[in-house]
Amino acid sequence: MKPFTVSRALISLQAASRHSLKQNLIASIRPTPKGTFSKPQLQLSFRRSFADTAPARKPTSRLRFFLRWTWRLTYLCAIAGIGLTAYNIYELRHPAEQVDPDPDKKTLVILGTGWGAVSLLKKLETENYNVIVISPRNYFLFTPLLPSCTTGTVEHRSIMEPIRNILRSKTGRVRYFEADATKVDYEKKVVHISDNSAIKGDVSTSEVPFDMLVVGVGADNATFGIPGVREHSCFLKEVGDAQAIRKRIMDCVETSNFKDQSPAEQDRLLHMVVVGGGPTGVEFAGELQDFFEEDLKKWIPDICDKFRVTLVEALPNVLPSFSKHLVEYTEQAFKDEKITIRTKTMVKKVTDKTIEAEVTNPDGSKTLETIPYGLLVWATGNAVRPVVKDLMGQIPAQKSSRRGLAVNEFLVVEGTENIWAVGDCAIANYAPTAQVAAQEGAFLARLFNAMAKSESHERELENLKFIQSTATDPAEKEEVTARIHTHERQMRRVKQITAFEYSHQGSLAYIGQEQAVADIPWLYGNISSGGTLTFLFWRSAYLSMCFSSEMPFKLSNLHRKIIFTWLIKNDP
Repeated sequence: MKPFTVSRALISLQAASRHSLKQNLIASIRPTPKGTFSKPQLQLSFRRSFADTAPARKPTSRLRFFLRWTWRLTYLCAIAGIGLTAYNIYELRHPAEQVDPDPDKKTLVILGTGWGAVSLLKKLETENYNVIVISPRNYFLFTPLLPSCTTGTVEHRSIMEPIRNILRSKTGRVRYFEADATKVDYEKKVVHISDNSAIKGDVSTSEVPFDMLVVGVGADNATFGIPGVREHSCFLKEVGDAQAIRKRIMDCVETSNFKDQSPAEQDRLLHMVVVGGGPTGVEFAGELQDFFEEDLKKWIPDICDKFRVTLVEALPNVLPSFSKHLVEYTEQAFKDEKITIRTKTMVKKVTDKTIEAEVTNPDGSKTLETIPYGLLVWATGNAVRPVVKDLMGQIPAQKSSRRGLAVNEFLVVEGTENIWAVGDCAIANYAPTAQVAAQEGAFLARLFNAMAKSESHERELENLKFIQSTATDPAEKEEVTARIHTHERQMRRVKQITAFEYSHQGSLAYIGQEQAVADIPWLYGNISSGGTLTFLFWRSAYLSMCFSSEMPFKLSNLHRKIIFTWLIKNDP
């Protein structure tokens, strides 16, 4: 066959194939009898070359699912927290208008701005009374962190909250006088006050009448009549005490490095003595040793072999309120930190350079010993303040009381009807701690709020009963009767307030080197622990207490400063 003929045959074959394909395509998309195209036919005609079904998705792992939702919840909580913080800051900067005092209402006078008084003010509905606060200290002091201020771990301004800031957030206006309560006249119901500040006006003494009085002035430092204690010791109750201790520490260190100072005098100046084995003394000793290890050692290497910390306690062991296991743990921790513990050592006399102490030996014999010191911190016990002692002398029922105002189960001072006492100045068979004082203040707030509501219901009942006696319309009389029953039920509920009962939340103490001990009640027993994890718990517990010391859900400068100082701590 010729090539030309073959080519024409191939061309004819290709044309026939194209014609056949075209006919088949037209037939496949031919309209149905109803005049529409078939959907399966259209899909089949225009389908591209891919799989008929999508590939199966791999199942998401549980961990990935958990992490994904955890991140989403964290993100939402962060947004909500920022919004809440912004709202709280706005509220703090734009407080609402306060209700002015009503002269027809009772005058409630509160002496002090400590744990008990501030806890009472936080929860008290001040619009129900004419509230007056009297205290020489115009701020609330977070005392559990006071030992940390002595060495600069926490700045003292971080644990102070202005009392004016707390009072401004109340609904009813509260008057505050920065003054000392010098005398309480129980018969005349008058408090004598005196302005003892550095700046005085034309009037520096006055009298404040009261209908109800709450005494929360705390306690003084107990010296037990030991000569020289008040003249030569440093106490640890106020911010000024912490600042004085901080200055005394550095003075001792620098004086020991003075030119031509004798080795014996250097040993004396660098011997820091703490008297009192309670939580305050133990925490200060731990903080002081940390200050030496972390700072003083680097600044002045020459004092490494001479700096010493000694803890003196008259009882057989330190931390008497803690379990035996934690006492042994603390003593071993102090031994590792090179802190000397002198138990069964009773101070008899204090001079400007030495301590004379009576030491009980293991055989029971007693010897006198002279202990030289550069710094002496006295952290033992409480004593009654003069204003409390004077008030006790005016009340016959308080004649047998020696350590403070004896109170009943409702914290009413025995022998009175309109005076209450909270905190260290009250004797309620509980340990004199901040925890007890705070719960006592909260209890009194509930009690006073209930009393105000009860009086309001009583006044309303008198009015309703008068209306009932004069009503002539049966429908009106029935309505008034129903209102009377409602108020009587409400008054019964208000009066069902029980006596004060202390709920112990546990005991905590810092022992140095980022270690702490904790004795926490749990169910029918106690959980005792010590170490670094307990230190983290101690820190978080104190932070949570700081947050609760302000009004609910308020972020104050106190909280932000403490968080910044602890969590973003830089080397000096």
